[in-house]
Amino acid sequence: MSLTFEKAKTRTDQYREMMKTTTKLSSLAVAVAIVSVMASCQNKEKTTTAAKPGDTAVSNDEKIVYVNSDSLLSKYQYFKDLKAKMDDKAKKAQQDMAAKGQAFQREVAQYQAQQNTLPADQRAATEERLGRKQQELQAYQQNAGAALQNEQNSENVKLYDKIADYLKGYAKKKGYKLVLTYAKGNSPILFADESLDVTNEVIVGLNEAYKK
Repeated sequence: MSLTFEKAKTRTDQYREMMKTTTKLSSLAVAVAIVSVMASCQNKEKTTTAAKPGDTAVSNDEKIVYVNSDSLLSKYQYFKDLKAKMDDKAKKAQQDMAAKGQAFQREVAQYQAQQNTLPADQRAATEERLGRKQQELQAYQQNAGAALQNEQNSENVKLYDKIADYLKGYAKKKGYKLVLTYAKGNSPILFADESLDVTNEVIVGLNEAYKK
């Protein structure tokens, strides 16, 4: 049964790594969430936006603007609340799996300590029972990981919808034709003038919408 015990430990380690990965909303999902928004310029009025300290006013003559996805997500309260919720669920799932794995390991250790004193038929029955229990533990692990991943995917869709819907309305109101996403080191955009950066304004709008 030593082989069974080692496999169980390996599976538990794999589960822990999977949980660590699952706690993160992937950078790809983040990039998709900050969508490029095409909107008809129905509001033709030109307005001037007052710039806050550190902000740059964007003229309505500009039809293309961009949002820094790193800054947006670090300051978007909905995303921060979502991440905290998923981190908590992943932590609880990991603790649950660890407890079940430790209980199984204790059973294996107890059997290993007694196996030389047991008759052959009892050893065979015990090994068969532990083998089934290991399979059940692995199935539970896979199902729990899949359930958490499915929930993460569902939450990513909600995040996408919230940001996309807001940006569509924002672009229409401002008369922008295209809203791009930019992230340092992970963006097809090599250069963008800071005058096109509307990140802070979008963050304020998203957080105000989230409070409602």
